[in-house]
Amino acid sequence: MVEVVGVRFKQAGKIYYFDPGSFMVQTGDYVIVETVRGIEFGKVVIANKQVDEEDIVLPLKKVIRIAEDKDKLTVTENKDKSEEAFQVCEKKIYEHNLDMKLVDVEYTFDRNKVIFYFTADGRVDFRELVKDLAAVFKTRIELRQIGVRDEAKMLGGIGPCGRMLCCSTFLGDFEPVSIKMAKDQNLSLNPAKISGLCGRLMCCLKYENDDYETAKRELPDIGENIKTPVGAGKVVGLNILERVVQIEVFENERVLEYTLDELIAEGVVPTQATE
Repeated sequence: MVEVVGVRFKQAGKIYYFDPGSFMVQTGDYVIVETVRGIEFGKVVIANKQVDEEDIVLPLKKVIRIAEDKDKLTVTENKDKSEEAFQVCEKKIYEHNLDMKLVDVEYTFDRNKVIFYFTADGRVDFRELVKDLAAVFKTRIELRQIGVRDEAKMLGGIGPCGRMLCCSTFLGDFEPVSIKMAKDQNLSLNPAKISGLCGRLMCCLKYENDDYETAKRELPDIGENIKTPVGAGKVVGLNILERVVQIEVFENERVLEYTLDELIAEGVVPTQATE
């Protein structure tokens, strides 16, 4: 077992594990840590705990120290500098006539690097832009191309549901989402209704997908012939979430509704189908 703490560097960013050393930190504390990007300021979201070595990538970087008030002031100053850098970079992009959209600018905590995030339809030759930016900021420059999902996560916004975007508020990682999930949930396949602000399929399609997949295994298929307590019939509809089956009885063409439990009790649906 290894003792770790979980640290986030952005509100809905990925959680990274660090070696706390002799520090005992609480959830909500701020710490200074060493990362591949340099020295960074992060928020503790998982306090000291023991995890299996197989669940982490060793060796872990150490927590350098607990953050102080002056460190928080540095973060605020870096944000102000980032806003200024954003305006400078946008101007340089225009001067170089580059087909790219600047999304965000970020200083590392120690100001050894400025990272410019952008989107573009294809590859962009930004070598001259990097030279200009390095001459202005006198530090290391990194231009990082991101996708439309990452852009929505950085910028935030309000989704079709009327709530703040999941990706910008609590989702640390993007889950794979497919059109099959929308089909399984009987949703409209109109792209405008199942796409988020980023133009990709909404992340929330994943939330109930496991429940729908379980229900599909338990319930008969639409069009399947099935015996009911009042005679043979055909499945014509399903309410997957409530586990209700609509069956059209052949003899009188009546449509009857049965819950999954009722069908199992009558021996219509094998009990092992629910395992």
